Amino acid sequence: MDRRRGQTLLCRTLASKPATPMRIFFFFLFVSLVNTVVGQELVSNRAREIVFVGVNVIPMDRERVLTNQTVTISDGRITGIYPSKQSIKRGSESLYIDGTGKYLVPGWAEMHAHIPPIDDMEPMKDVLMLYLVNGITTIRGMLGHPRHLELRSQVNDGTVLGPHVYTTGPSFNGQTVKTPERGAEMVREQKAAGYDFLKLHPGLTNQTFPAIARTAKEVGIPFVGHVSFNVGVWRAIDARYSSIDHLDGFIEAITPGSDTLAEPETGLFGAWIADRTDEARIPKLIAALRGTNIRVVPTQALAERWLSAQPAEAYTNAPEMRYMKPQEITNWVNAKTNYLNSPNFTKAKADRLIQVRRKLIYECQKNGIPLLLGSDAPQVFNVPGFSIHHEMQYMVDAGLTPYQTLRAGTVNVADYLNKPDWGTIKVGNVSDLVLLRANPLINIGNTRQIEGVMMGTNWLPKSYIDQTLSRLSRQ
Repeated sequence: MDRRRGQTLLCRTLASKPATPMRIFFFFLFVSLVNTVVGQELVSNRAREIVFVGVNVIPMDRERVLTNQTVTISDGRITGIYPSKQSIKRGSESLYIDGTGKYLVPGWAEMHAHIPPIDDMEPMKDVLMLYLVNGITTIRGMLGHPRHLELRSQVNDGTVLGPHVYTTGPSFNGQTVKTPERGAEMVREQKAAGYDFLKLHPGLTNQTFPAIARTAKEVGIPFVGHVSFNVGVWRAIDARYSSIDHLDGFIEAITPGSDTLAEPETGLFGAWIADRTDEARIPKLIAALRGTNIRVVPTQALAERWLSAQPAEAYTNAPEMRYMKPQEITNWVNAKTNYLNSPNFTKAKADRLIQVRRKLIYECQKNGIPLLLGSDAPQVFNVPGFSIHHEMQYMVDAGLTPYQTLRAGTVNVADYLNKPDWGTIKVGNVSDLVLLRANPLINIGNTRQIEGVMMGTNWLPKSYIDQTLSRLSRQ
């Protein structure tokens, strides 16, 4: 008898007998064994129903927990949510997952992700898996490459396993856009190629940026990312960025006299002038953002890990570093060391930068400025997938509740991408889910306690996740 037929027969046998405690024990033991078998070579469940039994559901429609639920899934959609005590007739070939004591949440988004901008698809697939096994079911790649369009198509048709992919095109910056005419031409090229967003980097001017923004609106493609120093956040807001990432330009906007400085004097994201910020100017900035529908992607993990006063050694020994190439970690250490050794650096400035950024994040949340979850991985000490859990912790440190933080990676993203069937757990929605061993509403650190990930029709149990991480280890 082959393995698949044996599993099916045992399912039918167990399903046909009275549910005695001993039989229930052996049933869930069998489920565990099935997950182990599936772990090494993932099998699509498109043709069969998946049933989470006895699970606590965090639906994210409001702050609540539905305890002891049965959640049914067919063909990548949630088909039912019932109290587990309710008797529901199930198919004999369904895949049952024991959710007792666990928590089912919508998968998260990484809205400032990076995919290798290279021709080789294999490293791209590895990065996608790092995101996915960490519970990230949607990413927005922020430095595009033509092969990312191919990768997006392969994820969509199921050829490649990974999170939903949105992608910008190649960078608009001071080197790639020398004239307004070239800026407008690049916009049209990237729209025609099929990119989802335009990625703006530093170096744009008051001549090139308006041409980009105007043409983007004409052809209907949103622009996102950095705010060039010579453009400034006020013009960026007037031009209606789709999302401003990194809080770029925010520190300069609340620092008296920043308009008299040259860009090198202000530092990355205003690091050299943060000690001169005036928090009384924050309400003006928030008022300008309110009602514009501009989203803010803080990438606080990048600031806290690169631009804080912490030494490189505070991060280099973290277990997740094993998934990065040694040379990449060396590059990160050098970037951190150069920052700490700059003649402009002081601990007081670094501490103030982190404090003010946290205040800005909190004020955005408090005043209804939509926040989107994003960490800028892989960048300095931010490993793909793992860094989004750091980002969530930093957002809580900034004063958000765990629920508000989780919304930034679920409900807010679904609204931003105009995906009404994403971001919450309800009948009819897509089955992009994460099973956790503990409640993240009580402690946001519990997002790391992943028992499994549901991506469409694919169930990735912990055995599969562990084997995947072992395969991806560089050490």
